[in-house]
Amino acid sequence: MNGLHWIDGIIIVTYAGAMLALGWYYSRRQQSTDEYFTGGRAMNPVLVGVSLFATLMSTISYLSSPGEIIKNGPIMLAGTVSVPIGYLIVGYILIPTFMKYRLTSAYELLEIKLGVSTRLLGAAMFIALRVLWMSTLLNFAAEAMLVILGWDSSWLLPVTIVIGTVALIYSALGGLQAVVITDAAQFILLFGGAVMIVAVVTFQLGGFSWFPTEWDPAWKPQPVFSLDPYLRMTVVGVIAMQTLWTVCTAGADQTAVQRFMATKDAAAARRSYLVNSVVGLAVTVVMTLVGLALKGYCEAVPSFVPAGETVASYADRLFPHFIANKLPIGIAGLVVSGMFAAAMSSIDSGVNSISAVVLRDFVDRFRQSPVDQVTHVRIARSIAIVVGSIVVGGSTLIPYVQGNLLEVSKRVVGVLVAPLFTLFFMALFVRRASVIGTNVGALSGFASAILVSYWSPIVEERALSMTLISPTALTVGVTVGFVVSCLFPKKANAKS
Repeated sequence: MNGLHWIDGIIIVTYAGAMLALGWYYSRRQQSTDEYFTGGRAMNPVLVGVSLFATLMSTISYLSSPGEIIKNGPIMLAGTVSVPIGYLIVGYILIPTFMKYRLTSAYELLEIKLGVSTRLLGAAMFIALRVLWMSTLLNFAAEAMLVILGWDSSWLLPVTIVIGTVALIYSALGGLQAVVITDAAQFILLFGGAVMIVAVVTFQLGGFSWFPTEWDPAWKPQPVFSLDPYLRMTVVGVIAMQTLWTVCTAGADQTAVQRFMATKDAAAARRSYLVNSVVGLAVTVVMTLVGLALKGYCEAVPSFVPAGETVASYADRLFPHFIANKLPIGIAGLVVSGMFAAAMSSIDSGVNSISAVVLRDFVDRFRQSPVDQVTHVRIARSIAIVVGSIVVGGSTLIPYVQGNLLEVSKRVVGVLVAPLFTLFFMALFVRRASVIGTNVGALSGFASAILVSYWSPIVEERALSMTLISPTALTVGVTVGFVVSCLFPKKANAKS
């Protein structure tokens, strides 16, 4: 096992250089913040849909799914049931509602409906959510690169800085157009690399002997339904978790709403979300096959697992380990570029969206005098650089969270997904919602999400199921929000 060839290194560096060149190219075409943040509101819905998927799911799927399947079984496949449910809710309820307002920031809608305090709370929650998200994914990518390169943990910070810097520069330069175009290229590498791994394992084992025909005894019991809150996953729990994540993200996250606003109308936005849903379904199935193929390969070739490790203990690192040591020269470089791209696709979009929110919801909202468009774009790029630097620093704290890659991502990022959506649910669908009720409800949901996510260290008990985080937070948030709104109703002259 010799790791990557120098040819693979050239391919990776060339890819990174191409991304920077693309960002520079689009930077010369940006004349206004509307072009910078929404691509002129006339972008191709297919490209927008692929970009939406690459931003919201690709890194998690690419880096965490194989390890989850290897160690715990294919229960995450149950989440595919949430795809049509999520599409119907998002496509026919949320998207038409948002597209009535041609906004740059989703949180402007909260001020229209309730007031400035709710807008600022939503914007602040979003910024915190995306900083946590990007920090988590950047750490995942850097850890994977260390395995691929065969370097020890002392290289973690330098690798993190390199990945974050490349993504930051081209997204800061090129705006949403550069982000969407590069996301499409990144998806092709990501999906193609996953298919290639399944093909290589099948070829080397002489067939599909790697595909399991029965439930592995090493996998934990995962029933259809259970009332035991400590049971890690159930089929119903996974479906509920994925459905709420889909709806809450599409209905409150600037990265998603910004993509909808980049299309010409509600029908185009719905088509983009359909593309996102179909692509997500395909990737989920393929990444499940990657996990099963790698598990089967390790069972057939036990020497592939490094000395002192087991398949279970090394599960999260088997994927990058296989890429570096078993894929043909050149192909490995392309697949590593895909992994590199998977991290950047979330970082670039997150940086661009946070820049839009900071500029629109804080800087512009309280600016006393207007500035010209050139200065506006320059400020947006400066914000992007600051945000990217914070993300790189935040990524160094992620290793302190316990669990495998999938669980870490859910417990870090999941604490804000449902509470943020609570603000929009109250503002758009609860007629009696008041400012104080909505804000208190969202904060209560956030507190309950923290409690569920970190139950083990807080009360020194077994960890609660991660599938309970979003359902609990949304239920608590909406219930408390409604009750407090009844106790402290909105004033007659309040925004509606």
